[in-house]
Amino acid sequence: MNIHRDKTVTSGSDSQIGRIAAGAQYLFTRSRLSQQSAILIIGVLIGLAAGIGVAVTKLMLIGFHHLFFIYGKYVLGFMGDYYVILLPALGGLLVGPLVFIISKEARGHGVPEIMQAMVQQGGRIRARVSAVKALASALCIGSGGSAGPEGPAAQIGAGLGSAIGQLLRLSDNRIKALVACGAAGGIAATFAAPLTGAFFALEILVGDLSAEAFAPVVVSAVTATAFIAGTGIGPIVSLHTPKTGFSGYGELPLFVLLGIIAAAVAVSFTRLLTTFEDLFERLPLPKMILPAIGGLGVGCIGAFYPQVIGSGDETILGIICGHSIAWGLLLVLLGLKLIATCLTLGSGGSGGVFTPVLFIGAALGGVLWHLSEWVFPSVMTPAGTYGMVGMGAVLAANAHSPITAILIVFEVTHDYYLILPLMVACVTSVLVSRLIYRFSIYNVRLVRQGIHFELGRDTRLLNEILISDAMTTDIISVAPDTSVRELAHLFETTKHHGFPVVDGSGKLRGCVTITDVRNAGPEGLNKLVKDIATHDLVIAFPDENLNDGLRKLGLRDVGRIPVVAREDHRRLLGLITRKNIISAYNRALMRRHTRLEQTQDEEHFE
Repeated sequence: MNIHRDKTVTSGSDSQIGRIAAGAQYLFTRSRLSQQSAILIIGVLIGLAAGIGVAVTKLMLIGFHHLFFIYGKYVLGFMGDYYVILLPALGGLLVGPLVFIISKEARGHGVPEIMQAMVQQGGRIRARVSAVKALASALCIGSGGSAGPEGPAAQIGAGLGSAIGQLLRLSDNRIKALVACGAAGGIAATFAAPLTGAFFALEILVGDLSAEAFAPVVVSAVTATAFIAGTGIGPIVSLHTPKTGFSGYGELPLFVLLGIIAAAVAVSFTRLLTTFEDLFERLPLPKMILPAIGGLGVGCIGAFYPQVIGSGDETILGIICGHSIAWGLLLVLLGLKLIATCLTLGSGGSGGVFTPVLFIGAALGGVLWHLSEWVFPSVMTPAGTYGMVGMGAVLAANAHSPITAILIVFEVTHDYYLILPLMVACVTSVLVSRLIYRFSIYNVRLVRQGIHFELGRDTRLLNEILISDAMTTDIISVAPDTSVRELAHLFETTKHHGFPVVDGSGKLRGCVTITDVRNAGPEGLNKLVKDIATHDLVIAFPDENLNDGLRKLGLRDVGRIPVVAREDHRRLLGLITRKNIISAYNRALMRRHTRLEQTQDEEHFE
């Protein structure tokens, strides 16, 4: 029987991988100190891989920018200055096949795809995603698409972390930790900002600032930053500015106002991006050409306002350095950058929202400074300060992540005196944005797909749902005397990762997983299932709640456990998996949200 290589070990090279994996498993099954040391070492490797990935992406961005804007100008010279109109469309024609045929995960801004992989696939990301994302985002941004490199960098790093975790055949929980490490390294290397990268991963992806999650993520972020700085390659986005400062407490109300306006702008951006995604999805055209259509729209804007082309970091730098830009132009750029970004990403282009959000926030801060100076001539804080605080406020409201927003501005400026207005504006913007719209720009797409998974789980809700309501009863089982070769074929055809072992009388005798087959090696293909299965099982009962199920899944760090009758532990009733628990939780959460909205509507009607 011809068995796919990623399902079981069939060659000498795979045997070597098996030995590496066995060594990693040995480290992880010894003392707690060994486990922590191993994960830190792997965190360093992932940080290095993320740094290399970001460096390659930067070189591709530079190369494609020269290709489109230098050689493109030469080829399209007959159009004069309007040659820019066609460049993002040409880039979109190349991006379309990449993101709609080769890897759909590479479309859009990347972070929702990471979150979805962590929720639904145990952190497993296809190996091709990192390569396709790097190429697609470099093409999109390099040809003038309005997007940033940080989302792709996070997805590239996350994909590398996932690949390393899968190569070492680690558990779902540890693969998720390595995905967070990779994302942290990607963001950190993009901005040369290790704190920002670490807290981005912890605050948005992990939702946990505990010491256990903190250490490997920080190590990865620091390693990626050190690689970018030490090799002289430098970050993709460099926004280092002279210190500007903050004049005094009397202007704090203006920063509260900035936070309120930033929340409204951020929510508008999230809603508009969703609207554009829907509009492009409904177009009766081949999906592959949609990025070209979006690119054509961006090119039309860029022909008259070239500041919105690409990531726009040069314009951001001009605003926060205090360069004199009229408030009317800033307001126009704010609106056009928002539309251009929605055209690029809504049509299926590849890139991040982080840098466009910083652009919009800097422009908003600049507009408010001009108006404040006109109304209150006593305003002494420089325009650059308002631009930098505006960046943080809009980012915090968009991502619902105040810590990340505060840290990136602080790491960019190294100006401690900005902390107070930053904290005031960012906290205000997050509170107001959540009142207006409860979803962030990163989780709104997941919610629209029916994935109502919140990083801060409501454990009370999990206590209310019984395992009997969440377990699957459509079970494929294998007999103890089934050969491992037949079992490998079953794994390959069903795409499942584990089966209960049930004898001829219907009694549960154990469980066998795809990892058991891999660990058996080539010589194990002639063994029987009963020889490699786990017989000392963790079991669950149908009258237990989902919290009990989660604890038992974590007890052995397994992906599924059998549900049996209390009166007969050999009578199999079903299986409970992490995916079952998440699905049941999401359904309950949706019902609760629906009841809440109905109650609010009734109260409003009354």
